[in-house]
Amino acid sequence: MTTLMIDAVLIGGGATIFMDIVALLRHRLFGIPSLNYAMVGRWLGHLPRGTLIHRPIGKSTPIRGETALGWAAHYMIGIAFAAVFLALTGAKWLDQTTLWAPLMFGVLTVLIPFLVLQPCLGAGIAARRTPQPNVARRRSLFAHASFGLGLWVAGLGYAHTLQA
Repeated sequence: MTTLMIDAVLIGGGATIFMDIVALLRHRLFGIPSLNYAMVGRWLGHLPRGTLIHRPIGKSTPIRGETALGWAAHYMIGIAFAAVFLALTGAKWLDQTTLWAPLMFGVLTVLIPFLVLQPCLGAGIAARRTPQPNVARRRSLFAHASFGLGLWVAGLGYAHTLQA
């Protein structure tokens, strides 16, 4: 496994864990629900059957193992995002783990759910077909900003272990 892949797995996995902890705290403290990753798994499970867009995903036939599939995809996507981030910033970012680059990258990653996932789940571009589109948008933006913050936190921890 290459250094970039190892870095991406550790930093992306750490950033995704951080994002999930933030989501758990938001839910416990403020009652704000997180994305139901089973619906992501359901969407992925329907892809081999030829269905890309659902109207909405909640009305589509459940897929066996959809929750596990959705959570696995969530972590794989976090690792893939970290790989892209690290490829863009290069190894120099690990030498100087600044906050702004990963935070801005995390915010930019919200374009993927806005333009791909939400339309495919039947929510429309940037959740425009949901009952409260602006609430959904803010939640997505917050989740992806927390992923970016998680990239920074995981990067700091990983860089510290490299220096030890």
